[in-house]
Formats: sequence, structure tokens, C-alpha cells
Amino acid sequence: MEFERRLETVIGAIAGDVIGSIYERYGIKTKEFPLFDWRCHITDDTVLTVAVAHVLLHGGSYVDRFRQYYLQYPEAGYGGMFHNWARSIDPKPYNSFGNGSAMRVSPVAFAFDQIDHVRKEAARSAEVTHNHPEGIKGAEATASAVFLARSKASLNEIRLYVEREFGYDLSRTPDEIRPDYEFDVTCQGTVPAALSSFLHSEDFEDAVRNAVSLGGDSDTLACITGAVAGAYYGVPPYIEQEVNSRLADPLRTLTQQFADRFVVPRKRRSWLGGLK
Repeated sequence: MEFERRLETVIGAIAGDVIGSIYERYGIKTKEFPLFDWRCHITDDTVLTVAVAHVLLHGGSYVDRFRQYYLQYPEAGYGGMFHNWARSIDPKPYNSFGNGSAMRVSPVAFAFDQIDHVRKEAARSAEVTHNHPEGIKGAEATASAVFLARSKASLNEIRLYVEREFGYDLSRTPDEIRPDYEFDVTCQGTVPAALSSFLHSEDFEDAVRNAVSLGGDSDTLACITGAVAGAYYGVPPYIEQEVNSRLADPLRTLTQQFADRFVVPRKRRSWLGGLK
């Protein structure tokens, strides 16, 4: 079933982050877990996703917005390298290939109507911190998958495009990935697993459960998976309600403003020309 939801532009990513937030590092290795718990909360994945949406909506530089949101939400669980970067007097890219570039990129996929423009902006959002080729690739691959999902490409079309353009192997199912998967904060270790969790899902909730059940960096895995799944399936109202109840008013307001500006009809769009 598809859900025509106002906030689906970014709520899928935020939902994944919130659901996965309490399972990070625990390696639960099962899809049978409470979807929401009183301990579920937003992390840096949500904060920086909203920061990207802010740039796309109101302008400004990614450097300035990331630092602004870091200062507003300093306890969100940022990585050590980002923490040092955000507090630097003159922040420079630090050649990271961590999954932070991919976890925050999904708003880019809703702000542009051609996949080449999406990829260019995804790279721009990544390179202020994650200027390693793998860091940029992870952001581009994630944004491309979200764009194709919201354009109503088929699951196979999404898989083939990402495999061809970025060289990720998306053939393995979550059941095949899960037994040997370990905590991994790199783009190359996170993005393929997250996209496979979406590609082998039945609906939004199933996709997010797949991602969390891998037992890795669960909030980021589920954030990336949720971003694509939300664009493809829509976000069920009960999940949207739970997530909104955990968002501070400024974050909720910005996501609503972004959706008002960039929400698109859930129908197949003309994206094929961008795939040549």
C-alpha cells in the first residue's frame, strides 16, 4: 500500500534513524523487535538531514548550516571527526569515507528533477567533510536511489542503476548479509547493506526491520534504508505520528516547510533521460 503523506520527503529517513537509535552496537540480528520504544530518539542522522533540507530550502553553505545545527543539538551523537570539524575555527574537509555523507543526503533527491543534478548536489553536500571518493560515492548512490524511488522506478531499475554507476553489489538479501555483518561506519560497508535492505523488502516497516536486523550501525543503516523506502512506499501514518512526537519543534517545522516546497506527486516521473 502507498501512503500519500505530507512529510514523506524526509520523514522516511528520520523514522529509520529513530527506530534504529536504540539498537546501535547491540547486534540484535533479528527482525522481531519493538518498532518504537520510549528510549527511541533522534540522532545526528536526523539533525544533519534537516540541516541539508535547510540549505536546499533557504540557501546558505553546508559548512555554516552543519555547524549551526551542531551547536543547536550538540548531544546528538556525532562522530569524533565531525565533532572536531564543527568546532574548528576554519573547518576543512577531512577526507572521510564514513557513512555520515550518506545518512544526511536524502533531501537532495526531492529538490531536483534530474538525476544528474541530484548527484552533483549530493557530492556538494558530502565534500565539505567527506571528500574521500568513497564518501562522495556513498552520498551520490544514496541520493540516486531515493530519487529513483520517488520517481517510481522499479526495484530492479534502482538496483541496476546503482550497481552500474557505483559498483555496489546489491544482489545479496538481508538473510545472506546478516550472519557475518559487523558494525561498520564506512560508506562502502553501510550503503550497499542499507540499499539491499530496501530492495528485498515488502513495505516500509519491513525495509527498516531488515536494516536494523543486520546488527551494525543500526540508526544509520535504517536512516538510509528508510529514506529510500519512504520515497518508494510512502510512510505509514502510525510511524509518522510516532516520529513527529520525538521531533523538537524547530526540526518539525523545517521538515514541514521542506515538504510544502518540494513534495511531488507519487507517480512515475520522466527520469529516464538522466540515465543515459
